[in-house]
Amino acid sequence: MSRIFAALRPSYGQKLFLLATLPLILAVTAIALLVANQSRQLAEREIHQLETQLIEAKKEELRNYVTQARNGFYFIYGRAAPDDEAAKQQVMQILSAMIYGEEGFFFVYDYDGNNLVSPRQTDMINRNWMDLTDGEGKPVVAEFIATARQGAGYVEHLWPKPSTGEEARMITYVTSFPSWRWAVGTGVYIDDILQHVAASRAEVEQRVQRTFIYIGAITLAALLLVFLTGMMINIRERRLADAKLKKLTQRVFDAQEEERGRVARELHDGISQILVGIRYALEIARRRYQSGDDRAGEMLDKGIDHLSGAIQEVRRISRDLRPGALDDLGLGPAIQTLSEDFSARTGIKVDFTTVVFRNRLDEESKIALYRIAQEALTNVERHADATEVSVDLRGHRQGATLRITDNGCGLSGTPGKANKDETPGGLGLRNMQERIEQLDGTLKIQSGRDGTSIEAIVPLNHLLPPDPAPETPKKAS
Repeated sequence: MSRIFAALRPSYGQKLFLLATLPLILAVTAIALLVANQSRQLAEREIHQLETQLIEAKKEELRNYVTQARNGFYFIYGRAAPDDEAAKQQVMQILSAMIYGEEGFFFVYDYDGNNLVSPRQTDMINRNWMDLTDGEGKPVVAEFIATARQGAGYVEHLWPKPSTGEEARMITYVTSFPSWRWAVGTGVYIDDILQHVAASRAEVEQRVQRTFIYIGAITLAALLLVFLTGMMINIRERRLADAKLKKLTQRVFDAQEEERGRVARELHDGISQILVGIRYALEIARRRYQSGDDRAGEMLDKGIDHLSGAIQEVRRISRDLRPGALDDLGLGPAIQTLSEDFSARTGIKVDFTTVVFRNRLDEESKIALYRIAQEALTNVERHADATEVSVDLRGHRQGATLRITDNGCGLSGTPGKANKDETPGGLGLRNMQERIEQLDGTLKIQSGRDGTSIEAIVPLNHLLPPDPAPETPKKAS
């Protein structure tokens, strides 16, 4: 199970890619949904407005049909008595003949629900349809009569088409002949309007889907661009990192070889010669002792003196490799000892100042600052031609700072200020830069004709909290 979780855990590059693409995907998704919603709402308003206009046009057309028909036989109805059967028959014949289009016709129902006129559906004539309902359960004829009793109006309902017998949506305009107790009207099917509206909605949905496809394609192209750009940057950074790693590895090898050469020279020029002198002194002392010469003790004393010098030389080399004062006394005393030894060896005056740290530096920072001080003093000895050196070590709110200043000739070819990305000098200065970068610190180098100043700043996160004060023992009461 742990292997599965480890395999599913994203790498650093995958996390960066998700960090770059996830906000883009969320933003594009939100924009797409917003655009789709706004498009649907706008289209729905337009379709509803179009549907309303078309239906109103149909209603106006129906009103005109009924008005024209009524004007055609109003002279008969207006002079007839309520029980004038001849006039009623004449009007019914006129209405039966008034058919139009493929489906249009006029109908007549009395207030009791009996059908009197239905030219395209003659099987309904002389039958009572008061309880007739459409496919939606609506009492259509009862609605006709109720509307006529109120004067006139529109009724929307389902009605079988005379041509096919299938129900379709219809709008009917009904008016009243109150003296004869008739409901007269005609209707028009609006399935063509509904089909047009449905087609419009389908077209809108297709447009929304196309918009989603376009947005998805643009998003995919953007993601591919981000991915390819990230790949190119990653490849380039890896190549640069590999090149830097090769240079760093080579510098490490060079530093190791240089250190080995220095130790070898120290051993050859110092300890080796001293040991050879001790050997000669011991051989001379042995010969004199064998021959009974009283000067044998003198050569033994010289050998003992040479042996003490060899011991001191071994201690010095050991201290240069790993100063014991750094572990035993801390950074300040170790750099002070380094400065005093440097001054005694080279004759260059060293002014060392420090401020007692309330917070202790961690091990990496102590070693880095000590090596930077050691490297800087070595550069002063070899290249600066200086007579005075100032070493200052102090802590502050931002961390700790080591500043080494000399009055020498400066770094060759590097007047003024050098920034951290253009560290001047050779391997020594590059080692300083790399040591301080490992601590996320800053190395500042200023060089001119009046001398060189090297300032190494360690950030605050490398300072340890101060040791707690020891508790005062309570006096016995």
